[in-house]
Amino acid sequence: MTDDSRAAQPPVRRGPCARWPAEQGETIRQIVERAGDKWGVLVIGALEDGPVRYTDLQRSIPGISQRMLTHTLRQLRRDGLVTRTAYPEVPPRVEYALTGLGATLLDAVTALIDWAGTHHDEIVRNRARFDSDTAGS
Repeated sequence: MTDDSRAAQPPVRRGPCARWPAEQGETIRQIVERAGDKWGVLVIGALEDGPVRYTDLQRSIPGISQRMLTHTLRQLRRDGLVTRTAYPEVPPRVEYALTGLGATLLDAVTALIDWAGTHHDEIVRNRARFDSDTAGS
């Protein structure tokens, strides 16, 4: 096989992406990016027990700004993972909840958050060791 014929062949896909048609790759990447981004994971996890008001949701996610929470909720709504219900009251009340589709992510999200909590100390030590080892490089 010549270098030219190897270059013309599509790359071999490995891992979970190989299970899906190549033309779905971009959308799958976008979905994984959204559902797996730090704020998306934390918002989905915070909605585990049912509808939550915006301010309560913001309080339950350390470090998230109002702007980022609004953006994340909008993107999760766009993907059909979260609903927004506005009640015509004074003062206005808005609640967010997982859709059936969003609830199917809970096991994965909870497992990821639990894994991070379980391995927190080990990862902090590894980061410190790496930073120390590479500081002189």
